[in-house]
Amino acid sequence: MYNRLLFSPTSRLRLLTALSFVLSFSSFSVIAQTSNNMKLWYKQPATKWTEALPIGNGRIGAMIFGNPSDELLQLNESSFWSGGPARTNVNLNGPAALAATRKALLPNEDYAEANKQVKGLQGLYTQSYMPLADLKLKQELGNSSYENYTRDLSIDKSISSVMFTVDGVTYKREMIASFPAKAIIVHLTASKPGKISFKTALTSQVRYTVAADGSDGLLLKAKAPAQVDPNYIGYNKEPIKYDDSTNCRGMRAAVQVKAITKGGKTNADDTGLSVTGADEVTLYICAATSFNSFDQCPVKNGKDELSLCNNMMQTASRTGWSALVAAHTTDYAKYFNRLKFSLAGSDAAGEQLPTNERLLAFSTGAKDPGFETLFYQYGRYLLISSSRPGGPAANLQGIWNKELRAPWSSNYTININTQMNYWPAAISNLEEMEYPLFDLIKNLSVTGVVTAKQYYNMRGWVAHHNTDIWASSNAVGDMGKGDPLWANWYMAAPWLSRHLFEHYRFTQDKQFLKNAYPIMKGAAEFLSDFLVTDKNGYLVTAPSFSPENDYIDDKGKHANTSIATTMDMSIIRDHFRNCIEAAKALNTDPQFVKLLEGKMAKLYPLHIGKKGNLQEWYKDWEDVDPHHRHVSHLFGLHPGREITPLLTPDFANAARKTLELRGDAGTGWSLAWKINFWARLLDGNHAYKLERDLMRDLSVSKGGGLYANLFDAHPPFQIDGNFGATSGMTEMLLQSHLDELHLLPALPDAWATGKISGLKARGAFTVDMDWKDKQLVSATITSVKGSKCVVRTSAPVSVKGINVKSVQSAQSGYLTTFATKPGGVYVLTIK
Repeated sequence: MYNRLLFSPTSRLRLLTALSFVLSFSSFSVIAQTSNNMKLWYKQPATKWTEALPIGNGRIGAMIFGNPSDELLQLNESSFWSGGPARTNVNLNGPAALAATRKALLPNEDYAEANKQVKGLQGLYTQSYMPLADLKLKQELGNSSYENYTRDLSIDKSISSVMFTVDGVTYKREMIASFPAKAIIVHLTASKPGKISFKTALTSQVRYTVAADGSDGLLLKAKAPAQVDPNYIGYNKEPIKYDDSTNCRGMRAAVQVKAITKGGKTNADDTGLSVTGADEVTLYICAATSFNSFDQCPVKNGKDELSLCNNMMQTASRTGWSALVAAHTTDYAKYFNRLKFSLAGSDAAGEQLPTNERLLAFSTGAKDPGFETLFYQYGRYLLISSSRPGGPAANLQGIWNKELRAPWSSNYTININTQMNYWPAAISNLEEMEYPLFDLIKNLSVTGVVTAKQYYNMRGWVAHHNTDIWASSNAVGDMGKGDPLWANWYMAAPWLSRHLFEHYRFTQDKQFLKNAYPIMKGAAEFLSDFLVTDKNGYLVTAPSFSPENDYIDDKGKHANTSIATTMDMSIIRDHFRNCIEAAKALNTDPQFVKLLEGKMAKLYPLHIGKKGNLQEWYKDWEDVDPHHRHVSHLFGLHPGREITPLLTPDFANAARKTLELRGDAGTGWSLAWKINFWARLLDGNHAYKLERDLMRDLSVSKGGGLYANLFDAHPPFQIDGNFGATSGMTEMLLQSHLDELHLLPALPDAWATGKISGLKARGAFTVDMDWKDKQLVSATITSVKGSKCVVRTSAPVSVKGINVKSVQSAQSGYLTTFATKPGGVYVLTIK
């Protein structure tokens, strides 16, 4: 009654509008809240790219800096690369160079001459992943300074936000990269109506034009270079070229921005898009390229990027912010929420620290298990954000890159780094995120047939040290200018192919294996042709390399071209075994199985060196760098399954000695691989030490570590360290590579009590576990396909509803075997 008397209808309407605006702003803030232990958060804007926060939907991504008055979103589109389809007939001298190299190696063992001749097998460098555009948003906030500032990234919801107060007005920006909407969306609100005014502009480092797109939008048209030299090449006057005589190199791209406001006005011209006096603004950002396939000309046969971009914009912009967030979080949660991980002893005080301070405290010894589980889940967040079915595989930096000549071209380095990107996919219940890698492997198996024939005159397919979106499969090095130390390594095909077979082992999907088997067989055919007999009657590889490492030969000279390196022979044994098992599972190809079994028996074996270490080279040579970051000769320990403390203790001990001699120092991804090694050696405390070494702020670390945004530092940034760490932490909790479910195989003392649910194991099992005081309390195993289940535990177990017997293993612990039914759920408890 009194309100009606005191306020006129107009005044009451204004009051209700303001109240509803404040209530909606506050209610959304409550909805968007998440546990600090599922957040990266900071008290200041990013001043460096490695402080910015990443969002992505597998196709488009942004790095968010969070400056109140000068926001920057650095944008990427995962198919935006320089160049065009891989060139053929570049080097017609390959077979002759191979013959000359082998003459130097067998029987002369003239490694220096072999190193010269092998350069004749090199081709062109790969192309580079490109930055797309920068969206700059200059917000009008008056002359007052901001306060109460926070920016964060909720990895359980995949939402980033920035919040601050100026002159009593609280401003908020929320940002998502939505897979359902195929767009990045920025939502701006303020605690008082009419307070949102800004101007946004689009720029790019590549050639571009930008123009108004109606009164409420902008359109940027971009052109990728025809050629970009790797950042480590400095001998060309024009490292970046746009001219292309074939008219098939240099794809097009488009970026479209549209603003939809509540209240206020919008205006767009060629200088940017302006919003004045709005209550609320939603910015929609869409992007597309003309990339059409690895083997299609992106210029003449490219997709219509303008039409694609416009169609995505028309669809996305018809949906309001609340509905967009609901669809986005639902889509994201169906992947992220599959796995939960918590450790006892988490200190709530740690969650109250901004992430950069939390990282520094952890680096200097703080106990913070919650930070470790956050980092674990961050790896899963990054994989979901950078690799989705239907898009390109995650590259050396995921999908985030700001450089025209990025470190190592931000390409696919397939002598370890690309593979490491996908180590956590299956085991952490994200198997779909590996599909883009399968597409890349399939493309490489096509171009690799041409490379195998032209460079080696052999069957099957081959791939080398690097590749790109065009599936380049030749050895890089620019026709002999590269160092064979890294340029000539040629074992990527079997290593990549093991991801296909591992997918089958995890899923038991026979149709997938049937489709994958020809690719696996093609890689084996090349290896079968490539092998030659040494003076002792062994089948060996020649030439042979241990990636990026070199040795001191019998004459005291430095060399890297060798015969039968341990990595080569380990990969071949692994691949032949996988092919044999695949063929037998499919009940096919018995003659090829017989061929591989015959060759397996003649392969150059593993050797233990005079120091008790696993020998890396053909002979027991010294390393030029005894602490080299690559430990490639332990491939059989991880990711392979040839070396294990349970079955091959002598070689496992040699692997342990190798790691001790190499030392615990390393670059970021190297530390990550070592976590996996020590976990496979069943040494949880040493694996944990390497995990903590990796999780160090760069100001504390003397080698690899983490940037403020928890990106892995090689340095510089390489995302494989993030993914490799998540993999290694999983290997500490569950291993299944020996066709048994080894529960808590390398549990460190620091993780004495905890629980995890949603892990995946080979045989198509899902595993949940609780443990206390380093002892398993219970485990729940869900069988997808109804496979026989073998469980290894440290103590006897019972299985609810089934009579089982836990038999003490001759190696370690107890083995419990039982039959499962499809969809069956089995609860294990310690007797």
